[in-house]
Amino acid sequence: MRHIELIRELTQAGGIAGFESRVTDIIEKHMNGFAEVSYDNMGSIICEKRGGGASKVMLPAHIDEVGFMVGTVTKEGFVKFYPIGGWWNHVLLSQKVIIQTKNGDIKGILTGAKPPHILEEKDRNRLYIAKEMYIDIGAASKENALEMGVHPGDPIIPDTTFEFLANDMVLAKALDDRIGCALFVDLIQALKNIDHPNNVYGVGTSQEEVGLRGATTSANIINPDICIALEVFVPTDTPGMDNENWECKLGGGPVLGLADSSVIGNRFLRDFIIETAKKEDIELQFCFLFGGGTDAGVIQKTGPGVPSVVMGVPTRYIHTHYSMFNYNDYEKTLKLLVAIIKNLDDDSVRMIKRGN
Repeated sequence: MRHIELIRELTQAGGIAGFESRVTDIIEKHMNGFAEVSYDNMGSIICEKRGGGASKVMLPAHIDEVGFMVGTVTKEGFVKFYPIGGWWNHVLLSQKVIIQTKNGDIKGILTGAKPPHILEEKDRNRLYIAKEMYIDIGAASKENALEMGVHPGDPIIPDTTFEFLANDMVLAKALDDRIGCALFVDLIQALKNIDHPNNVYGVGTSQEEVGLRGATTSANIINPDICIALEVFVPTDTPGMDNENWECKLGGGPVLGLADSSVIGNRFLRDFIIETAKKEDIELQFCFLFGGGTDAGVIQKTGPGVPSVVMGVPTRYIHTHYSMFNYNDYEKTLKLLVAIIKNLDDDSVRMIKRGN
């Protein structure tokens, strides 16, 4: 698992939308000597690896994770919060969190549920919503919490560990989409001594979870010819998912997105990737996801339009404290990306853009 330490480092870093600098610092460190690094004014990091052609291939992966933000502190010292990104209320209660304050990280527990011993019958099957919950940091009062450094607007992230499970499974937070960030970092490093007929732009985009914002600004700087957004995909290999209209499993290899709520994958770029996968003897999986959008949704509308697809790694339990992926899927996805970049020359880009 030669790439696993990069994935561990990226996923363990905390960075909700608007507070992603800990993540970009890691990416910039790993890009030293491999790419030219710059930033847009939204905090997205742009890693440019020049090749032998004129075409510009943008590989965005968002750097932000779902989390929370401090709202107010009650007089008793409990922290009220706002969700940042899409959370399902079922997965919030009794989870450990970290408040990133100017005085350092403060740990607490996200709670609000009463013990079953004192619940009234009407509350036993009721779903608690986020506005009813709070974070207990052990403060004695509001004044005490403020003295500890808690302030409205402070970012809050899940407090998790990085775990190896059986059969090359890995458990971590923020795989959505730090696994995409790891892919473009590893890709650019792999290209160091490889000739490639294009210019590669690995981009850690900011604030994707709240509106695809960094993808918009960074694409305006790059003005790409091609976009391959690097993402995670919802698999159908867990109980209750067997009625979905696609098949996707952990351990089944890289995934090519066919459509989501923001983009329909460009069919000519899709075909190029499918043919490349066949030549490399890499089995592809396919996915629909009409309940969410990706950076490709805004990048495709840059300038005169950018042929775009979404590609990445199947990942269970996204938008919770812990997600899971199979490391072999990561390696196969990286291998396929290297092959795509080695073959995506100016003539291929022109044919994709012309649609023939």
